[in-house]
Amino acid sequence: MTNQFKLYSIATIIFSVLLFSCKDKEPENTAPKKVCISDTMSKSTKIDTATINSMSDELKLSGEINFDDKKVTKVFAFSSGQVIKVNVSVGDKVSRGQVLAIIKSADIAGNYSDLSTAGNDVAIAKKALDNTESLYKNGIASEREYIEAKENYQRAVTSAAKIKSQITINGGGRTSENGTYVITAPQTGYVVEKKISEGGFIRSDASDNLFTIGDISEVWVWANVYETDIAKVKEGYDAAITTLAYPDKVFHGKVDEVYNVLDPVTKVMKIKIRLENKNQELKPEMFANISITNPKGEKELCIPKEAVLPDGAKNFVVLYNSNCDLKIREIQILKTIDDNTFIKSGLADGDKVLGSNQILFYKALQDQQN
Repeated sequence: MTNQFKLYSIATIIFSVLLFSCKDKEPENTAPKKVCISDTMSKSTKIDTATINSMSDELKLSGEINFDDKKVTKVFAFSSGQVIKVNVSVGDKVSRGQVLAIIKSADIAGNYSDLSTAGNDVAIAKKALDNTESLYKNGIASEREYIEAKENYQRAVTSAAKIKSQITINGGGRTSENGTYVITAPQTGYVVEKKISEGGFIRSDASDNLFTIGDISEVWVWANVYETDIAKVKEGYDAAITTLAYPDKVFHGKVDEVYNVLDPVTKVMKIKIRLENKNQELKPEMFANISITNPKGEKELCIPKEAVLPDGAKNFVVLYNSNCDLKIREIQILKTIDDNTFIKSGLADGDKVLGSNQILFYKALQDQQN
């Protein structure tokens, strides 16, 4: 059914509800009756004002909450051994330096044993050097013997230092002479991954991490942008994010990075949005709905889109000056974004238009003109 036919189909309603003549009765076949908004209809008729607003393109995207990669740390074992105790589980909040697990390692015990032996070697070499030096000064020992004693002592010191360095690398103060060492949290955050359990063994050739600790005081939102929408997204654009967990709450951020490479399979481009997460409501892997807007969009005149009356290939509004001063005005549309229609021509800033019931008055005004 065409718009024109719809308009005519409700014509019979108009005159029975809305139209009435002015209070002073005029003789028949004189001035036409005015189209007015009655007191009853005025209660349900909305008046909108044309205003200048930013014509920001809005782009709807889907994405996922994730960690800030710079605030995620993987925790590895210092040495092979058996897991004696695990103090945390996935999801636990931990503080920097908190003990995550205790490991008993034969390698660590061996290092301390080697250090003890190296310490004895140093003491023996030092005593031999002192004796040789004394004999050398008294002309009993040769210079060669004295130099050899110094070299032996230096080798013993170097060997002991090497073992100490190895112990430091393998945990330093977090190890003990009985071969146990502790794994501690390198940062404050949440345990998001745990790959060990009590009684398990860590092999010397294992390259996998034991824990992953993530800080979610700030998170990233990864969104997918299809090829047709690439031009609508740039770094610095505003982003509004909602989640299934908090459907009535909007989180605000900005596009932090645009990856100018399309996935060869899905044909989407990734963008990254940085969000503050002070209350830690946003969790990694949450599904997110993202709305991107251009904060520097051009400013144009706009009205609510429901005020526009399409009729054939043209668009009209009912201009409101007073309850008995209504006019039909043709308009040219630039574009419609969400609930706003931006006007190219036909209206001026501050003009008032009918935002509801306008189709009834539009038809009545047309009949008045005919």
